Amino acid sequence: MAVKKFAVAAYDDEDVLFPAVHSLRNSGYKLHDVYTPFPVHGLDVALGHKETDLHIAGFIFGITGTCTALGFMSWIFTKDWPINFGGKPHLPVPAFIPITFELTILFAAVGMVLTFCYINQIMPGVKKHVFHPRQTDDLFIAAIELTDETSELEVIDYLKSTGAVETNIQIAEEGWWFGRYDKPEDYEIDPQEALNRSRRIEAELHA
Repeated sequence: MAVKKFAVAAYDDEDVLFPAVHSLRNSGYKLHDVYTPFPVHGLDVALGHKETDLHIAGFIFGITGTCTALGFMSWIFTKDWPINFGGKPHLPVPAFIPITFELTILFAAVGMVLTFCYINQIMPGVKKHVFHPRQTDDLFIAAIELTDETSELEVIDYLKSTGAVETNIQIAEEGWWFGRYDKPEDYEIDPQEALNRSRRIEAELHA
């Protein structure tokens, strides 16, 4: 985890958000992430994200389930415990189809859910910094990562020119951590200290 400085902009309309994202990327600013209260079609493309590989993971998990079912049943009926069922062959492949199908679906479904949670870092106990309390309610939040060379005042003015209804500077953890939002000791940086530092920066910007 790393504590960094971010410029945060809030937009109240997705029609304003899209041009703002394009403008920020074209201007060379590093977009940390964009948070929306509902899925916005095309936003991943606007952010430059590549197509997900989750379907490839699903295929791999499905094939693993198929091979596991066929291999395990074949080994049981031919090597470990071969039994004569009325003269039927020890390797009745058609009889394996139901179990093979079920295990293929089971492996693919469970594997894709776990992969999705891992990629999006939403496993139980994983916490992330919340840039705005309304980012899951009715506002679209864009977080821009700042460096020591970045002019905070210039960034704030630029965000306002893109249609942001709220702007501020925040000191926050870049990644995720294990813990609880209501326990300051679970943060790498104390939330109150970060808030005070953010307020001091905001006051300097408006001085």
